[in-house]
Amino acid sequence: MHAPIDPACKAAGRPKAADVEARMQELLNAAATLFLKNGYTKTSLESIARAAHVAVRTIYVKFGGKAGLLHAVLTAKRDRFFRSQAMQTDTRPFKEIVDEFGRNLYELLTSQEAIDMQRIVMAEAPTNPELAEAFWNGGPRQTRDMLARFFARPDIRAQLRADVPLDLLPSHLMSCIGGDQLCRFVFPPEKLSPEQARQELERRLDLFYRAVLPTP
Repeated sequence: MHAPIDPACKAAGRPKAADVEARMQELLNAAATLFLKNGYTKTSLESIARAAHVAVRTIYVKFGGKAGLLHAVLTAKRDRFFRSQAMQTDTRPFKEIVDEFGRNLYELLTSQEAIDMQRIVMAEAPTNPELAEAFWNGGPRQTRDMLARFFARPDIRAQLRADVPLDLLPSHLMSCIGGDQLCRFVFPPEKLSPEQARQELERRLDLFYRAVLPTP
């Protein structure tokens, strides 16, 4: 008769959930670093696997390939800025919700990492549709979908001007927050103090509110 197997021994070979999460985060960080350093096209899965100390097969199993890995990288970085955002269920006043979204998006768009990634996409996307699709689905599309669901809420819709086209609101708000993105890609980022950045964002959001809210 065999002695019962100690559950602790049985599970000893299984990595803990925290360890698995840490390894995945290390993989995403390694991929982001190499994408930014070498560009998307010139970064191989082999180089990412070596940097993250994982097998190439692991990347295929978890993400389906390089495009899926980039999608995961962008989603993780986006979630870092919008982790506290719950626009679909947030019951705060309209301006308070949008102001917080604006601050989060502005911080994301003006981060050097985001600027560098968008420059890579602009340079390589014309010859690499896979990159363009992965970037769009991993970042801008998720943000626009989140905004579309927010503006479609009956209580939010009731606060807007009756003639406002809901389908244009997500891109309009993001454009107001982002400002002149072409300058940001072509020239070195403008150095603004925190106070200057706050005032500039307030001016852009004020323009948005004037366009979509009824005149008092």
